[in-house]
Amino acid sequence: VQLQASGGGLVQTGGSLRLSCATSESIFSFVALGWYRQAPGKQRELVGGIISGGSTVYADSVKGRFTISRDNAKKNTVFLQMNSLKPEDTAVYYCKGGATLRVTPYDTWGQGTLVTVSS
Repeated sequence: VQLQASGGGLVQTGGSLRLSCATSESIFSFVALGWYRQAPGKQRELVGGIISGGSTVYADSVKGRFTISRDNAKKNTVFLQMNSLKPEDTAVYYCKGGATLRVTPYDTWGQGTLVTVSS
């Protein structure tokens, strides 16, 4: 199963972007699908994720601003809706599929998509 992230771009502070993570097969090939980001000079961090049962989790820094959802009709895409963007949200965003939201050697990663928030 392959993952492909898209939707990044340049946006002003307070703006919105929606990222997509498309899977080559069903999103239910994974128990957990997560969004991660890595800012310059920083470690990759979990932004949030969705578990196969539909529950979602978010990092404190994005709660109330970001929303993760999935395409339940086509079952092949997970979305990250990002609102009220801040300059500190600038990073390369990745999606990951795996058995958990923890990073393991057995995970499947999509390529990153760059989000730049200008002040």
